[in-house]
Amino acid sequence: MSSILTPLIAVFAIMVLGSIFQKVRILPADTDVILNQFVYYVAFPAILLIVLAETPIEDIAQWGFIAGFSLAMVITYSVVILLSLWQAPKQQAVAAMRALNSTFGNTAFIGIPLMSLMFPGNKMALVAAAIASLLSVIMFAFALVSIELASRSKQSTEPAILIMASALGKNPIVVGSAIGITLSACHITLPSSISLMLHQIGNTSSPCALFAIGMVLVKALRQQSGRKVFSAGLIVELNGINVLKLVVQPLIAYVLLKAFGVTPQWLTMGVLLASLPTAASVYLLAERYQVHANVSAQGILYGTLMTFLSLPIIETLLKAYG
Repeated sequence: MSSILTPLIAVFAIMVLGSIFQKVRILPADTDVILNQFVYYVAFPAILLIVLAETPIEDIAQWGFIAGFSLAMVITYSVVILLSLWQAPKQQAVAAMRALNSTFGNTAFIGIPLMSLMFPGNKMALVAAAIASLLSVIMFAFALVSIELASRSKQSTEPAILIMASALGKNPIVVGSAIGITLSACHITLPSSISLMLHQIGNTSSPCALFAIGMVLVKALRQQSGRKVFSAGLIVELNGINVLKLVVQPLIAYVLLKAFGVTPQWLTMGVLLASLPTAASVYLLAERYQVHANVSAQGILYGTLMTFLSLPIIETLLKAYG
């Protein structure tokens, strides 16, 4: 049996538990919103900050990993943009949303728990997840700018660079990671009490995030139940998005990480992080701008379920060819 199945089952079991609690309505209806806000604004920044702060800057500066993971996202994003604009030249916002669905993996809400369970006690696994999350957020900000420029009124004059800077500056993952990297680079050691506090808060991020995902998926299923789910065009698009996200992007990441000469462990972590399904925040962005929201919601549901099959296969292939 694939060794990834045990942590993967644990990850999905917590998500299922959240789904059950949401289904039977034991907890208040907005529990998922509160949990998501706590994890996003408090727990994730805490764990990323302290892990990066306590890691030597030389270990964080994994340039081969950073380059390979980034380029895999950029290449996948660019391919989807070109194909989408070829199919519908005037729908730039839809093209950007399709590209984000095919690129922006759940490296935080699923990646951090998965890395923690797969590599217990290995701080570098969390560093890899932190780097992947930071790079993914930058890609998210780029897509946000593209959608904003395509959707906003002609009277708006805010420069694109300010839109991106604002998106990154307000993102807790970016802020937490930046503080952690700065502390590491400056060789500043936090007091033991502060370190312990951040670790304790950060350790709540994984179970709370997974529980909240389960609750969100149930809500999304309710919203989709009254819509035409199985149209031929939708099925083709959902399959295309998830093949690109769960198969093509990991394959590109594998080739690039190999080419950049990363160690076998970093290669495994990078490919697995690139293999994660689309993050739920893509749907929130789609809903906010009313761009491809239905496809985004169903793509996330479909991709999350498909990961249970695709990740063990990818891990087996990594063992054989890594």
